[in-house]
Amino acid sequence: MARQRWSSRTVFLLAALGSALGLGNVWRFPYLAGKYGGGAFLVPYLIALVIVGTPLLMLEFAVGQKMQRGAIGSFRRLHPGFGGLGLFALLTSFVICAYYVVVMAWCIIYFLASFDVKWSGDAKSYFFQNVLQISDSVNQIGGINWPILLALLVSWIAIYFCVWKGTKSVGNVVMYSVPLPVILLGILLIRAVTLPGFMDGWEMYLNPVWSALLDPEVWTAAFSQTFYALSLAFGIMIAYGSYKGDEDDIAKDSWITALVNTGISLLAGLVVFGILGYMAGQTETPLSELAASGPGLAFVVFPEALSLMPFPGFFSALFFVMLLSLAIDSAFSLVEALNAAILDKYPHLKLAKVSFWVCLAGFIAGIIFTTRAGLYFLDIADHFATYYNLMLVGIFQAILAGWVYGAEKLRRYINEVSDWSVGKWWNASIKFVIPAVLVALLATQFTTDIRTPYEGYPAWALGIGWAIALVPLIIFLIFVVKDWSSVSNQHSLASERER
Repeated sequence: MARQRWSSRTVFLLAALGSALGLGNVWRFPYLAGKYGGGAFLVPYLIALVIVGTPLLMLEFAVGQKMQRGAIGSFRRLHPGFGGLGLFALLTSFVICAYYVVVMAWCIIYFLASFDVKWSGDAKSYFFQNVLQISDSVNQIGGINWPILLALLVSWIAIYFCVWKGTKSVGNVVMYSVPLPVILLGILLIRAVTLPGFMDGWEMYLNPVWSALLDPEVWTAAFSQTFYALSLAFGIMIAYGSYKGDEDDIAKDSWITALVNTGISLLAGLVVFGILGYMAGQTETPLSELAASGPGLAFVVFPEALSLMPFPGFFSALFFVMLLSLAIDSAFSLVEALNAAILDKYPHLKLAKVSFWVCLAGFIAGIIFTTRAGLYFLDIADHFATYYNLMLVGIFQAILAGWVYGAEKLRRYINEVSDWSVGKWWNASIKFVIPAVLVALLATQFTTDIRTPYEGYPAWALGIGWAIALVPLIIFLIFVVKDWSSVSNQHSLASERER
């Protein structure tokens, strides 16, 4: 079967942007900027974007495009002993996709509730009691939350029809789903600047507090955000790169994806803080308290702010359509990464059938997150998958490309096919900067989690989290030993034949 191809460069860029853009653009980036020095946060963030985020994105595009395989096949072609690294990335993607789509299900429920603004008056109780029906602790799993389960099923059906024809169906979807949230953000921005108090929000968001740059935590947050913002170490960008022609531009596409993603994050911050500035004045709540809500920003604070505005139903519906359009592109890109690897191994299988079974497996895996303790399990899975698995995959793939395969060899390929030349600084970033930064982030997080059990969860629940991190790592190491032994045996046989 001939490899799938993007119908145009524009479609590829929209697909890559759709994967990179997600719910984190709306709450995580603005939240971090507000917490860590406002406009000053942009300094470490842009530095991280240049020396870590974009080089690693370039690496993943280049590996996929050159090797014309998904994550497993591409890593194996870089070196036969590293096929298990692709499996590590894809197992992580599967776990993340399983709970990410549950958040998408919440968005569906909120969209349906937005016309009556059902959370008006007490958005916090609506989210935790009405939508999540949350239990008192992770020890009380409770039964299935049927509305969320039904919304989850709808979400997976939508994802299936996004990917069932591969690049053809994905291309048709991203032509609308990627521009849509940007347009809706623009509409919400226009509404925000008509609200009293919006300048107070913008001042907190953009006013630089230069002293914040002396805090190591600010730099850690900036590098972490850059890593997550570009969908790195999931295997997604490798799969998407493999659907390009092997002579297509890499450097320019990487910079466009990284910079447009950053621009949309900045735009989202203007919208979020403009409306929070209005809410702070209406409720006499300190703006800093509202901005520090983290993930709750999207489902508690922002809905409450929307309920205080004129025409709350209309703007609430716009907001949750925007979240859904951001979420679905990220969700189906995770499925695409899995599909690519399976079809590389079993090219005789039909894409629609592979997509069906991957989506069904994702739906089943997500059921645990639809229980009344689902939010606790989601929190644990997200913490360990993002702070350990993605970091480890990022470290190993930088070592593989930079040291085992050769950064200079890969850089020469990038320059052969790109209009924009990449200098030798890229080699240093891949070989030294990225592994050093990610090891530092990983060590910091590990030390914190050992000293203080994450969020005070019981040992059995944290055991699930550690299993999410350690099981794929152990599988990867087993494959490394097995594959390297096989490579050594082949070399030995070849040497004996030569004698």
